[in-house]
Amino acid sequence: MYYSLFEIFVLGIGPSSSHTVGPMKAAKRYVDNLLKKTSWRSVKNIKVTLYGSLALTGEGHGTLNAIIYGLLGLEAASVDLDHDYIGECKKNKKINLNQEHEVSFDFDKDFVLEKKIFLPQHSNGMKFSAYDAKGKIVLEETYFSVGGGTIARSDEMDMRIDREPYDVPYKFDTCKELMELCQREQMTISEIVLKNEKSLYRNMRVQKGILDLAAIMQNTIDRGIIKDGILPGGLNLKRRAPSMYAELASKFVENDVDALTIIDWINLWAFAVAEENASGGRIVTAPTMGSAGVLPSVMRYYQRFAIKRSPYTLEKANVVFLTTAAAICSLYRTNASISGAEVGCQGEIGVACSMAAGGLTAVLGGNLKQIENAAEIAMEHNLGLTCDPIKGLVQAPCIERNAMGAVKAVNAARLALQNTNSSHLVSLDSIIKTMYETGLSLSSRYKETSLAGLAKNVKC
Repeated sequence: MYYSLFEIFVLGIGPSSSHTVGPMKAAKRYVDNLLKKTSWRSVKNIKVTLYGSLALTGEGHGTLNAIIYGLLGLEAASVDLDHDYIGECKKNKKINLNQEHEVSFDFDKDFVLEKKIFLPQHSNGMKFSAYDAKGKIVLEETYFSVGGGTIARSDEMDMRIDREPYDVPYKFDTCKELMELCQREQMTISEIVLKNEKSLYRNMRVQKGILDLAAIMQNTIDRGIIKDGILPGGLNLKRRAPSMYAELASKFVENDVDALTIIDWINLWAFAVAEENASGGRIVTAPTMGSAGVLPSVMRYYQRFAIKRSPYTLEKANVVFLTTAAAICSLYRTNASISGAEVGCQGEIGVACSMAAGGLTAVLGGNLKQIENAAEIAMEHNLGLTCDPIKGLVQAPCIERNAMGAVKAVNAARLALQNTNSSHLVSLDSIIKTMYETGLSLSSRYKETSLAGLAKNVKC
């Protein structure tokens, strides 16, 4: 199934696409359905039940807050991050559904966390229930957040996405099909994606939309570099990006030459975005919130250090990078998963690393085989990566993992570009299949539950 670039790169509120973006969208969709199917006047109370990973790490990941935003009818772009929506709800024990109808809602009682129940369809399950004055259910719906902010209602889980397949001119389900398509049509991966996007959004300036996303991602770096303070949640982690930037700026002024300084810059840019995400800022999923620092960091790398080696102008390079990365992500979403709760962090940092490596290789003039090779190398060395956030927060080890993922992506691209005979043993299709099988084999304790690994062994 083809996934649009504009559903892969989505603006949302951090810190987790599966735990905040998805639940927020599900809550809003439920309220919209409630309005369609019944009169507001009959609804007196709302209850929300979270299951599995959402129940275990939802408080640390901001799930409860995100659901409140969704029930209020808010979207990511319309949330006023300075407004205390949650405090108002807790104080008044009410919520104004879609900002049209006030009902009873006790934050502490009407959120039910079923930490031991994992629904069979997916570990990120949530049930919304509306009751009338007599306690009778008016409407009840169960949704799943399946990764990257994508949601599916229980009756849609066979498709794993809340839409029908897109009717695009160039359809592909595997990397092999994508390569054959490019060769037959004499087009690059980027050109294939652009043609598909233009067929989906006929009234939209697609390239401008892509460049707008690129600008937002880069602006997030700039915000993260200057914001200081302690990250929320209780770990008392201090933002590191401002001090990292100050040190690098000082080295530049003092002409302190270090052959590996470029790696320090890549680390800084990834930290800046990941810390913005951890603080609940407005972020572009790439492909998830938890991995949102990888692609912007690699983009800043070629913008600052490698653009002279690219056959493209800077503006065109941004388009080529994001369209190529989107095609690679589409393959993972079709044949595996980008949900840490389903396949571990290999589905988040691993996929982001793979996307960034393929995109960077394309920007630097790599051929089809080299792009595939870079994406494959990046994932091959993220296989088995667990998701075990300390205290259920998207902070440790998540922030550092963004930096490691970005550096790995650059190295994977360099290895692929050095492979001038364009042959490689392991295909991207085989590594995607392996990643998915590995993820399904992982114990649920290592899949965004904070029940094992670092979450268990690091005492805070």
